[in-house]
Amino acid sequence: MRRILFLVVLLFASSLSAKPLDYYFNNDIQFDPNVPTPQSVLGYEVGEWHVRHDQLVYYMRALADASERVNIETIGYTHEQRPLLMLTFAAPQRLADIEQVRAQHLARLEGEPGTNDDPAVVYMGYSVHGNESSGSNAALLVAYYLAAAQDQRVEKLLNDTVVLLDPSLNPDGLARFANWANSNRAMTPSADPHTREHDENWPSSRTNHYWFDLNRDWLLLQHPESRARIAQFHKWQPNVLTDFHEMGPNSTYFFQPGIPSRKNPLTPNGNVDLTKAIAKHHARILDSEERLYFTEEAFDDFYVGKGSTYPDVNGSIGILFEQASSRGHVQDTVNGQMDFAFTIKNQLLTSFSTFDAVLENRQQLLDYQQDFYQQVGKLADKDKLKGYVVSAPKDATRLDYFLELLAQHQIKAYALEEQTTVDKHTFAAANSYFVPLAQRQYRLIKSIFSEQQSFNDNTFYDVSAWTLAHAFNLEFAPLSSTWGLELAEQPWQQGAQPSAQELTRHYAYAFEWFDYDAPKLLSYLLREGVNARVALAPLSAKSGNATKEFAAGSIVIPAGIQQHEHWLDILNEAQQRFAIPIVALDSGLTSKGVDLGSRQLAPVHLPKVLLVGGKQTSQYEVGELWYYLDRHVGITPSIIELDNLSGVNLDNYTHIVLANGRYSAMSKAQKVALQKWVKRGGVIWGQKGGAKFLVDQQILKASYVSRKDMAAVFATEGLKYGDQDMLAGKQRIAGAIFNTEVDLTHPLSYSLTRKQLPVFKNSTFLLEQSSAPFVNVAKYTEKPLLAGFTHDNNVTQIANAGAIVAHSYGQGTVVAMTDNPVFRGFWYGTSRIFSNALFFGEHIHARGE
Repeated sequence: MRRILFLVVLLFASSLSAKPLDYYFNNDIQFDPNVPTPQSVLGYEVGEWHVRHDQLVYYMRALADASERVNIETIGYTHEQRPLLMLTFAAPQRLADIEQVRAQHLARLEGEPGTNDDPAVVYMGYSVHGNESSGSNAALLVAYYLAAAQDQRVEKLLNDTVVLLDPSLNPDGLARFANWANSNRAMTPSADPHTREHDENWPSSRTNHYWFDLNRDWLLLQHPESRARIAQFHKWQPNVLTDFHEMGPNSTYFFQPGIPSRKNPLTPNGNVDLTKAIAKHHARILDSEERLYFTEEAFDDFYVGKGSTYPDVNGSIGILFEQASSRGHVQDTVNGQMDFAFTIKNQLLTSFSTFDAVLENRQQLLDYQQDFYQQVGKLADKDKLKGYVVSAPKDATRLDYFLELLAQHQIKAYALEEQTTVDKHTFAAANSYFVPLAQRQYRLIKSIFSEQQSFNDNTFYDVSAWTLAHAFNLEFAPLSSTWGLELAEQPWQQGAQPSAQELTRHYAYAFEWFDYDAPKLLSYLLREGVNARVALAPLSAKSGNATKEFAAGSIVIPAGIQQHEHWLDILNEAQQRFAIPIVALDSGLTSKGVDLGSRQLAPVHLPKVLLVGGKQTSQYEVGELWYYLDRHVGITPSIIELDNLSGVNLDNYTHIVLANGRYSAMSKAQKVALQKWVKRGGVIWGQKGGAKFLVDQQILKASYVSRKDMAAVFATEGLKYGDQDMLAGKQRIAGAIFNTEVDLTHPLSYSLTRKQLPVFKNSTFLLEQSSAPFVNVAKYTEKPLLAGFTHDNNVTQIANAGAIVAHSYGQGTVVAMTDNPVFRGFWYGTSRIFSNALFFGEHIHARGE
């Protein structure tokens, strides 16, 4: 009897949040009974529980098995090896010849005449943020409708369009959040906004495996989810791309257009007109359901690395949707109690309105896209510039990473066959490429090389500049003429690495530090037991019949100190794996510079890194540091949350890394332990808030300019209440690129070939230059702003301020940086400062004040 009563209570409690299919669909829609409903596969109604990604995949495959309207393919895998799905919906006869349909669609972009029957292509993308899961849960219903509905609208839709459906743009984050929300759900769900279900642990499920925001990665392509998605985008060139998100619970529903003054200037006005036309359909369907919504008063459309903006500079119409989030199953809000099913239905409704808009505007969308690409030639002809030449002397790997990124965006770059000089700077043919503007991706090229500093609206959501050449620390220059420029006939493409010559027994071996993968090569050798030295001064050594010059920072591997029995085999394996030449040296006596037995050949050790995390730290910056160490250095840091630091023996680590965060919660005993650890020989790195903490604890002998100090220079007299946003926009630095001047003799600058180093700055925190000698590694230049918006008052304060400071502290070393050296994983230039601190930090000997 008790068991029966329990089951009745359980069924009743579950039904409180369960909504049947007729909650989501009109009763007049008939469905094919041979196609499974979500409930028949999942075992619960949509919205009753948060769908796990494995369940989502299982259901989508069941649909594909049952319906002749859908093809399904796996287009890639996440870091955690979850499949990335792409479903293609169309009328069965069209689906049977889908590759021909795709070819004809792409042919229109090249000027081929179309027909009245050509379908529009719409890309439906859901939940790029894992904890904004109403989108992916709505995708279950959208897919079911497309596969099984039997009404005139779906028949016309399948005949006149091709629908690409990506049910989860961030499977790892979605899976993490589903587990969180479901495991903290009571049988009678709690609507209290403060309950554990609505308050995730650190890090949040918004992010992917490495805690990156994938909605900032459409341009940067650091992650497999983004690379797979962009490949599909260019494979199909959709006319419309949707991007379903969530925002705070106390809001309503947003759809584009956003704030008109904040669109990217490279987005054509025709895009704006079509966005407005599509918006009328969203308003109509939400009005019919009496749902609250708003437009044109939030969200910019500027950064081309976001899902709703990348399409706009690629001939498509990107549409952002933002639904107020239940962040669980039900939550109290200013608009009343909101349950998960309600949020899902709103995303379903605007999916339907998107379909209606595409059907009504099909010909206009096709014509707009064709015209978008046909205008490229005219725009390039009118442009004063013809393209950009880029170069990375001595670092082919970093240049290849850049060229590979361009190629994924369908941008062509051609090798120089003869050197060229631009404004007295010579670009050598061996390591230089030309990126012409006269190609299909004209607008995207203009965007990624832009150094614009002034805008009609100077308020930005998060970044105002993303100049890729600065991020990669490339030498680059615009060309106004290609006269005399000798280029390869074929554009760059990834080629096979040449095989290295086998190394035989010699006195010593060496490799240069310039290549971007050199830190990863070194960590591999150290991990395998090979002993190595770093040259703290230049040298020239005999290698066969030649004399080879090595700059400071080069790694030397003397044969006489090796203890691993198979160390030479390890060396040969490393040379093949990393494609970095390892040179055999015949003698310890050098022809120039220090000898190989000099004290200037200092031991290097494999770092044991403690990366501090937790709710007091930025999950993004901690994730970016983790990602860089894991991917580019081959080191796995120990990520320990600040609350757990007191139980850790710091002596187990050689390095401690403090990302941006608030470390004031650290106990006095922890602070004392940290100071003692550094004094005993540890190397500590702090950036932004981490650097501030080091100054406050007097570990870093420096001064800083606080956010409050930076804001104080802005006059506030006479401002009105309505001027608050305007003032805040001036005071903040919403992501801009600044130039620094680097001490090239410092160990932290090893591998850099020029004294200018661009940095990405998105905070007003500043270090002041130290008066002590030898500790100012980098300072902002006198005219530091390179790209993006920053108010003149802030630029003046930043000029000549300290950017990187490093000095000894007891037997240890402290390094501080005002900015994030590994911002979003693509800031390849400054990231080498961080890896140099890992390997060479113990050899920095300079006293602070």
